[in-house]
Amino acid sequence: MSSSDIFIGETIGTAVLVLLGGGVCAAVTLKRSKAQNAGWVAITFGWGFAVLTAAYLAGGVSGAHLNPAVTIGLAIKGATPWSDVPLYLASQLLGAMIGAVLVWATYYGQFQAHLTDPAVLAAHAGDGEEGMVDPKAAPKAGPVLGVFSTGPEIRNAVQNLITEIIATVVLVLAILTEGLNDGGNGLGTLGATVTAFVVVGIGLSLGGPTGYAINPVRDLGPRIVHALLPLPNKGGSDWSYAWIPVAGPLIGGAIAGGLYNIAFK
Repeated sequence: MSSSDIFIGETIGTAVLVLLGGGVCAAVTLKRSKAQNAGWVAITFGWGFAVLTAAYLAGGVSGAHLNPAVTIGLAIKGATPWSDVPLYLASQLLGAMIGAVLVWATYYGQFQAHLTDPAVLAAHAGDGEEGMVDPKAAPKAGPVLGVFSTGPEIRNAVQNLITEIIATVVLVLAILTEGLNDGGNGLGTLGATVTAFVVVGIGLSLGGPTGYAINPVRDLGPRIVHALLPLPNKGGSDWSYAWIPVAGPLIGGAIAGGLYNIAFK
């Protein structure tokens, strides 16, 4: 693949991933949205279909990594040249930021209604400020940060990191072992469907503790956008937690690549 293929495929693919994934979070979260309070199952399937759409879109151009953890796993497996890794990661981060901006543009009116609603502001009074009494019960996050990035239900750095590592190992190992099917020829376009259902399964089974980032740029790119956007009363971006959904998936992707080489190669 050429550098332009990688850049175009990963930027557009990751933008679509975050647009649809962040979009379902916005739909379920924001006031004046027809899907408000649709629940966790809607979010998990929304992210699954986001992966499916983005993977089909970018698969023939860049291979549709769409996730630095996947890129790292594939590089350790030997399926992606290490020299291409920086371009993959930079393109994915750019795409994630573009996708987050598009979510904001799509739900602009709902963001305004939500962030100016007295009940919402009262419920989140103090969010994003230092000195909270119980940070485990009240994470430092603004009222709409969950549309953009993940956060834990119980703030325990070790547990949160382990959760993200475990969930990402499942994702990346499932992707890497697709190549063992059909006489080593992989699953072709069916692989995107399998991966999408793996993401749904991870969300339903392992997503409860942290919101299952399992993708560093899916969390970091939109979190940066949340910090930069002119959202009224948006509160903090919870930067004290932000390293966990970056480090956890990267470690998980590396572990999955190593496990593949030991157990499956």
